[in-house]
Amino acid sequence: MIQTEGLTKKYGDFTAVDNVDLSIPAGEIYGFLGPNGAGKTSTIMMLLGITSPTAGRIELFGEEYTSGRLDLRRRIGVVPEKHPVGMWSWMTAGEYLSFFADIFGLKNPGKRIEDLLTQVKLIGVANKRISEFSRGMLQKLSIVRALLHDPDILFLDEPISGLDPIGIKQVRDLIIAENREGRTIFISSHLLSEMEKICHRVAIIFNGKLLAEDSMDVLLLKLARDREIDIDLEEVPDGLAEEIEKLDFVNSVSVTETTIAVKVPKEGDYRKDISRFLIKKELIPLQFKEKSISLEEAFVTITQDNVKLLAGVGGKA
Repeated sequence: MIQTEGLTKKYGDFTAVDNVDLSIPAGEIYGFLGPNGAGKTSTIMMLLGITSPTAGRIELFGEEYTSGRLDLRRRIGVVPEKHPVGMWSWMTAGEYLSFFADIFGLKNPGKRIEDLLTQVKLIGVANKRISEFSRGMLQKLSIVRALLHDPDILFLDEPISGLDPIGIKQVRDLIIAENREGRTIFISSHLLSEMEKICHRVAIIFNGKLLAEDSMDVLLLKLARDREIDIDLEEVPDGLAEEIEKLDFVNSVSVTETTIAVKVPKEGDYRKDISRFLIKKELIPLQFKEKSISLEEAFVTITQDNVKLLAGVGGKA
């Protein structure tokens, strides 16, 4: 659905996007992550045909894509970071959506508008003016507008920004439901816990370069510096943590009530070694649980000091 080769964008001597290759198949929820200034927005602007690449090429739906391909642009839905205000503020939500339905040439759009507003719990304010909407309501209205014409690809830029926990769940459920219908979804967001819940694959861009791209599980495993094994005991004797920390394969140990958290190298399985050690101490492990690194924990490793480490993970895994 989305393919780029050598995608590059320069502004004078500054390279905002540097030779980025993307390949996103149909039906995927794809997360595009990076700190501010990483090149996310510049990449999205090119994918939408708003700006032209300095070098490289873009294909959508297997066809070369340029700003002049209006036939391809009609198959795209976009939720920008900024919401529908300004010139639309005098309209009601229903008028706003009907206006865009006319632009898209939709026939009898009333049922579609009603269904989408119901899904995001805005049906009760369909006759309310946009100027009276909260930021969260505007965000959900923007998503409904993007879905009106039943696009094949949906681009979402910070789709849950400004939403309360209930609103976040509503939008998350809507994204998942739309994806189950076969829609390909490209998301750029800073709310990493949400990206972790819904994305099939994630890409990390930094200083314009694509540093890592893979399925969530594989990417988190590669970005993890070590593994954490949590062991539950009936009680933790004094000095046990210090003894475990002296084992050759242990990086660090911490204790919370009756749980010992042992960090070990990510290569290898050390559960048997830890079990033998505890049994020799006449301690019976009640439970072993491996704690996975979260996307947020992985993301904070994107700093100038460890770009080489991330680059070693590979742009395409």
